[in-house]
Amino acid sequence: MRIAIGSDHRGYSIRPKIVTFLKNIGHEVIDMGTFSQSPVDYPDIAEAVAKKVASGEADRGILFCGTGLGMCIAANKIPGVRAAPCHDDLTAELSRRHNDANVLCLSADLLGERLITRIVEVWLNTPFEGGRHARRVEKIAEIEKELLQECCSKANQAANNPSHQQQEDQTLQA
Repeated sequence: MRIAIGSDHRGYSIRPKIVTFLKNIGHEVIDMGTFSQSPVDYPDIAEAVAKKVASGEADRGILFCGTGLGMCIAANKIPGVRAAPCHDDLTAELSRRHNDANVLCLSADLLGERLITRIVEVWLNTPFEGGRHARRVEKIAEIEKELLQECCSKANQAANNPSHQQQEDQTLQA
C-alpha cells in the first residue's frame, strides 16, 4: 500500500518513527514532511497529504499534529478525503470499518509511540465493511459533488458576467 504521511512541527519527532514502521511492514511511504522542528502551518501539510490520497497517488494518508484535530479539519476540505481523528484501537477500527476513512489523524502530544503504532496497525489492517455503511459513504460523496458543482456553476456565472461580479463585489464592500 502507498501511504502519504505528514506532520507539522508538533509531530516532527514521531513521524520518522512511523515512516520506519510502515516501511518495515512492507508499505511504500510518501513522506511529505515537515523535515525540521521549525514551526509550520498544519493546513499546508494536511492539504499536501490529502491531495495525494484524493488523486490516487497514495492509497491512504496519515497526519500528525498536536491533537490531530487541526489536521483532520484541514484534510477533510479536500473532496474525496474522509479523515478521522483516532485516539485508540476502537476509533481506528470503526473509522475504517464504518466510514472507510482514508486519512488517519493522530495526536503527537497526547498519544505515546506504542499506542500510535498500534492505532496505525489496526487502521491499516481493518477493511471497510460496506453494506449499509457504503450507502452512507456514498451520501458523503454526493454532498461533496453537489457542493463542487454549485461552486463551479457560480464561478462560471461570474466569469461569463463580469458586471454581475462587480455588483457582488460592490455589495460586499458596502
